Amino acid sequence: TLQLQNYRNYESISLNCHPDVNILIGENAQGKTNLLESIYTLALAKSHRTSNDKELIRFDSDYAKIEGDLSYRYGEMPLTMYITKKGKQVKINHLEQSRLTQYIGHLNVVLFAPEDLNIVKGSPQIRRRFIDMELGQISAVYLNDLSQYQRILKQKNNYLKQLQYGQKTDSTMLEVLNQQFAEYALKITLRREHFIKELESLAKPIHSGITNERETLSVNYLPSIKLENKDKSETERLEEVLTILNDNMEREKDRGVCLYGPHRDDLGFNVNGMDAQTYGSQGQQRTTALSIKLA
Repeated sequence: TLQLQNYRNYESISLNCHPDVNILIGENAQGKTNLLESIYTLALAKSHRTSNDKELIRFDSDYAKIEGDLSYRYGEMPLTMYITKKGKQVKINHLEQSRLTQYIGHLNVVLFAPEDLNIVKGSPQIRRRFIDMELGQISAVYLNDLSQYQRILKQKNNYLKQLQYGQKTDSTMLEVLNQQFAEYALKITLRREHFIKELESLAKPIHSGITNERETLSVNYLPSIKLENKDKSETERLEEVLTILNDNMEREKDRGVCLYGPHRDDLGFNVNGMDAQTYGSQGQQRTTALSIKLA
């Protein structure tokens, strides 16, 4: 069951969904996309169409509510999300969750939308967001590591700015931040690396089937911190990350910004050995995006 209150154009609606396939049919501008968006928002606690949660609240209302009763093998579990102009609140089985990392992953969704083409032809930021959204749904540990990394990244960037403008002169704090930064950067890099390998193994045969075996797709993880020897232990790889960060410390101080880390990673898509973003036709880019989403 899906229930909405004051969400977008819906004052109140309750839908009993079929356990297999559900098809929404209706005139334009009646709210079909809003219904699909609400499911995505309930799953990931954020919309794919806007970063401003206030836009999800119905005009002249103070709040929006999405509730879904999820059916599992051993019973049902309700998920609830309240959105107000001050923030949002999420509940699992009517119990409020203090952290989104405890909430995300209970309802897994894969969204197909016209803007999916941007996964191939858009900016690296879009591809990183795609990785984080998909991987975050299946690994709460990854979500937590990502949250910690972003916190340390913000601290490091602030300190680099202070060094650049002469507000700070001691680089000792930067060395401490680099140690913490390296630990989470390595964790995220290794998890992304494994995830992309799995994604490629699933997407390849799908793409081959769609193109009648005329095209071969490869998906490449392009980390900004390139580790040379993948046979090293995790401790040795951590030392390698630290060496890269420390060797480039002066560059980062001059620029006043962190130049290396998962926040600068990218994904590469090759079709028959050619970069799909640069050389692929629009049809090839669409096929690549579809294969990735189906995987």
